[in-house]
Amino acid sequence: MRWLLAGYCGLALINVSVALNQALMVTQKPRFYGMKTGRSVGIYCLHSPLHLAARVQWYKAHEYDVDVEKRRKIQAEQRIEIRNKNLTEGAYLYIHDLRIEDNGVYFCKINKTWGSGTELQVARPVNLTQALYRTKMKDGLIILQGLLLAVCIAAILLRKQTLLEKRDSIYEEPETDHIYEGLAIETCGGGLYEELSVYAQAEGAEAPWE
Repeated sequence: MRWLLAGYCGLALINVSVALNQALMVTQKPRFYGMKTGRSVGIYCLHSPLHLAARVQWYKAHEYDVDVEKRRKIQAEQRIEIRNKNLTEGAYLYIHDLRIEDNGVYFCKINKTWGSGTELQVARPVNLTQALYRTKMKDGLIILQGLLLAVCIAAILLRKQTLLEKRDSIYEEPETDHIYEGLAIETCGGGLYEELSVYAQAEGAEAPWE
């Protein structure tokens, strides 16, 4: 009888040891949240087997691939609520009154095992009136820039044309040829045509001064 009891006790110890050494599986739900500011969000972390005692901790990082050492531990505060921290059930992380700075990836850590992570993206609600106003302002600025560019191009072309016309006027040829201007013909004390008859006598005739 004693040997039988000892056998049962041995089997029980073996089962407990196997259960304690069983690999811990950690699951997070959901994997992604897209929320607006001012809302609340909850992240669920579940581990298996559930009968194992576990301690849950929550961490935050900017990206999935951030090193474990750079993940920042999250503590419960006014907007952050952590439930079932030391129980053997699943744990919850609640974030109330969401803000832009709450963007990031949240990891749960049970004992020494990390969860897969839950990404949270927080965006401000869109004001349709303001969005339309900004769109019109942007279109107006684009049109104004186009007009200014056209005016600049026209001014440059006009300036270039003016310089070309000025350069052509400098090298313009005179309308009247004044090559012989200022050339004086000496006269011999009388009319030009009357004296020509004297110098035009036939060869061999005596000159009047001879």
